[in-house]
Amino acid sequence: MGDYILRSNAMEHTAHEERLRGACREFVTGKGAVRTKLDLMVDGRDLSGLFCEVLRESGFTETTVANVKVLAGERVPAFFLDGSVAYFGWVFWEKFTEHRMRKLWGSVVRNAKGDWSIQIPEGKRLMIYADSSSKIEMDMEKPE
Repeated sequence: MGDYILRSNAMEHTAHEERLRGACREFVTGKGAVRTKLDLMVDGRDLSGLFCEVLRESGFTETTVANVKVLAGERVPAFFLDGSVAYFGWVFWEKFTEHRMRKLWGSVVRNAKGDWSIQIPEGKRLMIYADSSSKIEMDMEKPE
């Protein structure tokens, strides 16, 4: 009887872990979940490690904004982890004038003024997870 309970608990634990992994995967890929901001604390447990595993499995690599290869008019999907909170955003070139631009990561979460809530400029050494193979074109006049 006790052996059955242990096997049953192990199966429940495995199923729960797979549900958590699946939820992380949905957020990372944007399939089944909107990629914005995700609190990785679940039932008092920090799932940041699991989330980073899913990022790597999904083609995202740990890097800095400076090391992301992106041209003006392109953007690369990327995540920034702030403690146990994951933010989705893009690495791109922000255009101020015809001759003045800056490369940055900007969160899709916006502040009250409509700007990116979190911005990481090229000169900051903060780590992000980017997927350069999923680079897409963007309108530099209206960055999202």
